[in-house]
Amino acid sequence: MNQQQHHRTGGEILVQQLRLHGVDRIFCVPGESYLAVLDALVDAPEIAVTVCRHESGAAMMAEAYGKCTGRPGICFVTRGPGATNAMAGIHIAHQDSTPLILFIGQVARDAEEREAFQEIDYRRMCGQLSKWTAQIDQTWRIPEFIGRAFHTATAGRPGPVVLALPEDMLTERADAPPARRYTQVETGLSAESLERIRERLANAERPMAIIGGGGWDAESCEALRRFAETWDLPVAVSFRCQGYFDALHPNYAGDAGLGVNPKLVEAIRESDLLLVIGPKLGESTTSGYTLLDIPLPRQTLIHIHADAEELGRTYQPNLAINADMRAAPRALATLDAPQERPWAARTQVINQAYRDWTVPPDNPGPLQMGQIIDWLNANLPPEAMIANGAGNYAIWPNRFYQYRQYRSMLAPTSGSMGYGVPAAIAAKLLYPERPVVAFAGDGCFLMTGQELATAVQYNAAVVIIVVNNGSYGTIRMHQEREYPGRVSATELHNPHFSRLAEAYGAHGERVERTEDFAPAFERASTAGKPALIELMLEPEAIAPGKTISGLRGNS
Repeated sequence: MNQQQHHRTGGEILVQQLRLHGVDRIFCVPGESYLAVLDALVDAPEIAVTVCRHESGAAMMAEAYGKCTGRPGICFVTRGPGATNAMAGIHIAHQDSTPLILFIGQVARDAEEREAFQEIDYRRMCGQLSKWTAQIDQTWRIPEFIGRAFHTATAGRPGPVVLALPEDMLTERADAPPARRYTQVETGLSAESLERIRERLANAERPMAIIGGGGWDAESCEALRRFAETWDLPVAVSFRCQGYFDALHPNYAGDAGLGVNPKLVEAIRESDLLLVIGPKLGESTTSGYTLLDIPLPRQTLIHIHADAEELGRTYQPNLAINADMRAAPRALATLDAPQERPWAARTQVINQAYRDWTVPPDNPGPLQMGQIIDWLNANLPPEAMIANGAGNYAIWPNRFYQYRQYRSMLAPTSGSMGYGVPAAIAAKLLYPERPVVAFAGDGCFLMTGQELATAVQYNAAVVIIVVNNGSYGTIRMHQEREYPGRVSATELHNPHFSRLAEAYGAHGERVERTEDFAPAFERASTAGKPALIELMLEPEAIAPGKTISGLRGNS
């Protein structure tokens, strides 16, 4: 392909650059500020355009695309309210270390600094949320900025990039210089670092691995599995990184996140060596910064992370290694283990503690969430993908569902409500052959539920499970714990969700008893179109193992 672009509009140059960098799908809400891009996309049929119903949904879909593929998800929104609506997705991408590029239509250059219609300085607005935010003011520099955006989004710790596009820049014509497709920068482990890891592991008595963060792929997870088996290591995953390690594997320790297994907390604290591969050791993974002492942990800490600036940020490691999550697990898999591994029995004990922790409790009412999750475990294939947003309902699929493969879980470490539905739609568009299920609470669903229209438009046959208890359950739980009986601002009056789904053109079911779930799910999954199952959960069943009455009684 001749990469020299002769006297084309900025919109045409930008779309050509997207094609050059391998973009096959974008998510957007259209806006007049980037009409020139929309026009150029007409002549790029190899780029699928997914039109969404709200910018938050578009950005979350792009984030899920980046999370699934390792390539930057691409999102286009218009200026002002369009851009601010998209910030929820950018925040998710930032905290989840997901490559994403958000393009924002901007006011014309001659109107800047006058508070023109919907004008915002995105360099100031997005500075803390992105790896890089810039504005392309000169049409001929588009290839330079796009190339840098792809490199920045994927290099080191992946993350979001934001580029503002003045509308007159997009209609201006220019001759753009040639460019080449981006290549992902890799940082690996040296032979010296590998030997130091091997030596420290061999001399440990109670070692443990914690994996997570961004930048992984299926091959990395497979290499990590081989390493863990060779060394008989227990492996925990960081918050909402289930699927990085097979939940049925005898070395699996569970997830170190919110609502963590107390036995896992004990195991981490009692370990004499922690090999941390990928997570940044933030608040969720460390139980509010209590599992390790600051700044010097009690445990010997080996921290491998893709971002050099993250190493030593909170905890000072005994061995800090800057390497990405493609190279590090593959290198670790080459390490020979000593013949004697005295911690092997402890690995089995930790795994049994995980298995005990994932036996679901009963809950009040005729609909038992634990039995529903057990049914899904028994009937969904390993390649099934489960998405969720945030809320007490999410504890059921997070704690009790058994994730078997990389990216079989799609969930935001940022704790963002509304993520499950758009993430599931993006996943289904990527992998139409795989079962994709979204869990959402009644409050969570109505934040992005309008994207069900997007699913119907593109025939993304997801199954959405809405857990309806008529409240913002997580806040109600905290409220009952801190101010028992004084209910304020947490009660919800909802539509009939299954009928709402039918109004969108989807398949709808309402389930009030456990025994009705399996046939409803079978009908939903074979409907040949998007489907929604509304689960009517007793408000008393505020969280697994907790009731409103119990919370009030403990006050």
